[in-house]
Amino acid sequence: MKKLAAILLILHGFCITVSAQTINAFPVQVELKKGTIEGLYDTHTGIQKYFGVPFAKPPVGELRWKAPQPLDAWEGIKETKEFGPRPVQAMVFGDMKSRSNGLSEDCLYLNVWTPAKQNDKDLPVLVYFYGGGNVAGDASEYRYDGESMAKKGIVVVTTNYRLNIFGNFAHPELTAEAPYKASGNYGQLDQNMALQWVQDNISAFGGDPRKVTIAGESAGSIGVSVQMASPLSKGLIAGAIGESGAAISPTMAPVSLAEAEKQGIQFLENAGVANIAALRKLSTREIYEKYNDSKRFGFPMVIDGYLLPKPLPEIFASQQQAQVPLLVGWNSAEIPGMAFTQGPITKETFVEKVKQNYPNDHQEVLDLYPHGTPTEVQWAATDLASDSFIAYSTWKWFDLHRKNSNQPVYRYLYSKVRPPLRDQNLVSGLAGGTVQKDSNAPQMPKPIGAPHAAEIEYAMGNLHLVDDYAWTAEDYKASGTMQQFFANFIKTGDPNGGELPIWDAAKANESNPPVMIIDTESKLTKASNDARYNFLDKVYKN
Repeated sequence: MKKLAAILLILHGFCITVSAQTINAFPVQVELKKGTIEGLYDTHTGIQKYFGVPFAKPPVGELRWKAPQPLDAWEGIKETKEFGPRPVQAMVFGDMKSRSNGLSEDCLYLNVWTPAKQNDKDLPVLVYFYGGGNVAGDASEYRYDGESMAKKGIVVVTTNYRLNIFGNFAHPELTAEAPYKASGNYGQLDQNMALQWVQDNISAFGGDPRKVTIAGESAGSIGVSVQMASPLSKGLIAGAIGESGAAISPTMAPVSLAEAEKQGIQFLENAGVANIAALRKLSTREIYEKYNDSKRFGFPMVIDGYLLPKPLPEIFASQQQAQVPLLVGWNSAEIPGMAFTQGPITKETFVEKVKQNYPNDHQEVLDLYPHGTPTEVQWAATDLASDSFIAYSTWKWFDLHRKNSNQPVYRYLYSKVRPPLRDQNLVSGLAGGTVQKDSNAPQMPKPIGAPHAAEIEYAMGNLHLVDDYAWTAEDYKASGTMQQFFANFIKTGDPNGGELPIWDAAKANESNPPVMIIDTESKLTKASNDARYNFLDKVYKN
């Protein structure tokens, strides 16, 4: 009798847990092209949520290192109430907060939030790609949650894509077996497949496939630039938002197929694997460990003649990119100045490093990055590190599209400094979120601007889901402004509207184009430092 009572007690607890998860929701079904899914209708928010929706066949077994394959139709009702597994990855950044159901090679799932009522249709659509250097990331992260944006009248999709060795590995044997005679770019082909899925299915959620805006941050922004350039995707989108990053040298620019294949051959040799057939026979764990043992930071994207026929600057210069509105920008302090000085930031160390890195042009660099006072030196080191890391490539994307398109291009500089962390035992991570403070690590300088990835939760309206920081009314004000800019752009291709500051589009040949400074008090100004980017344009030969 006691045993029975114990079982009943356990079952009761289980029922309470399940009930708590769905206490404000009831099941709701949607008929897709391949079958029926069942998500949840949240009665408190009015938003329908469908998590872990498959958009391609699992890329496992013989489908490892192949372009994603369309789903087969299924019978019955597929439950989509929990996030699917995230792509296999190490904790490279140590601070990404996932809600997904573990890790798996079977990771090609997306999530949908929709405000559509029974008779709503033709709502604008946002498809968001996560960041993480193409080696880490997860569409279930709190920062990317789509509910807040859905409340603005937008159908929101966040999607997984393959990463690291599973997402960007190229090899001559893989090239030979592919119908398009190339290899690599599997993660970016996954993004394209998700966009195809949206075209086929988003109307079932009240969305309009003709009004799809793609957006992303860091590697996600780089993915946006690639999809905008790709002949496979450019007809699937109506607008693009890039937050810090484009696939343009020196930021994760794609390499030639020959170079990518060479890296793949070398990897197999070093790993002691005879060929692709042998690699496919290995378990996920074995591949994961061989990849981690290699100490590689992923594999490069590829100019494969299929997804990417040419480097991005050539595609944009020949006006072969998607001719759609673009909203693009970066943050005021993307990476600490110590990344450039490799030690304390002083005038002496800054000048020395400039002479080392730019031996033939050091005086021009010193003139472009003023460094006379201690404050100027902090900014000079931060600006030069940030420009080389990711700001220049983003600027080049902006510059190429405004000069080679008749579509509006809007540029921002995100400048809101984050408030202090709630837990003083933590420090901010490089990719967002936090990591445990390490007493042995060098003391990082106090932030002087907005670091890389800091804007995501502001732009998506998710400060309330990211509880690491002691958010203030100023933070919520900045978030409200940035999210409304984004929402307006997703709806109309123009960020302007309501009581927001007027945001002018950039003209093709303006030497000091308009830039929206997004902060507690956002304002439009004129670019004052584009001479830096014109100089780096010569350095990187784009």
